[in-house]
Parts: sequence; C-alpha cells; structure tokens
Amino acid sequence: MRKSLVLSAGLCAVLMFASCGSKDSAYRKAYDKAKAAEAEAALAQNTESTETPVVTPLTPTQPQQQTVDNYDNATYRQENVTLVSGSGLKNFSVVVGSFSVQANAQGLQNKLKAAGYDAQIVKNNDRGLYRVVATTFNEKADAARSRDAFRATYPDAWLLYNK
Repeated sequence: MRKSLVLSAGLCAVLMFASCGSKDSAYRKAYDKAKAAEAEAALAQNTESTETPVVTPLTPTQPQQQTVDNYDNATYRQENVTLVSGSGLKNFSVVVGSFSVQANAQGLQNKLKAAGYDAQIVKNNDRGLYRVVATTFNEKADAARSRDAFRATYPDAWLLYNK
C-alpha cells in the first residue's frame, strides 16, 4: 500500500509540473502579434509622409561680434642683437627663423628676398643664434600685424625688440 501511495504522489507531482510549463505556441502567437503591429506602424508612417520636408536655414538673431585688434599688447622678446646682413633694424622686428649656422640663416634670407621682403640677419651673441628678420617696424602694432600674416607660412614667427 505504501508503494502505491508513493507512486501516486510521484505521478501527481509529474503531472503538476508538466501542466505548469509554458507552451511554445503561446510565445509564437505573441511574437507574430508584435511583428504584425510593427509592420502596420511602418506602413502607416510611409503613407503619411510622402512629401519631402522643406528646411529653412537659420538666421542669426544676434549681431556678430566684432573682433578688436589688441596689437599694442602683443608680446615680444627683448634681445641684444648685432646686424650681420641687411639694411638695418627698427624698434620691432618679425623673426621667422633662428639658426646656429649662418649659412642656414642666409638660405632663409635668400628665400624671403626672392618673395619680395627686405630680409635681414642679426646675431644674438648671448645665445650664439642667427635670427632671420623678415620685416622691421617702428611701431609694435604694425610689427604684430605683419607677424600674424607671416604665421600662415611660419607658425613660430615672433616679435623682437632690439635693446
């Protein structure tokens, strides 16, 4: 009797677990229903917007800010230099190259002269460097404008104030 009771309880447990499990068909129905709804939404979206939207460019509502040149506050280096080659320096000069070998400085000077500049070579005896000066001016603002123009070709151009 005990055997049949244990066997019956085991059979009931197996049937209970088997009936609680989800069926693949229920998952398949839910998947098909979601796909159909997605397809309907895509079809509705395609039929609603057959016209190409017209986009108008944005116009600025604020006036553009003007840039103020502040060339009088431009930074410069102050060095004692002696003229090696050229017509002479004014107060502020635009240096486009520094070399330890004079021949290299002369090569850049020749290149600048061929481009129409009155290039000069000066020597900083403290550092032993030959500086190639592209242009020279009495006013710092004029020299700073020239330096900014040279920075397109010579990004390391800087201002020299002759002591």
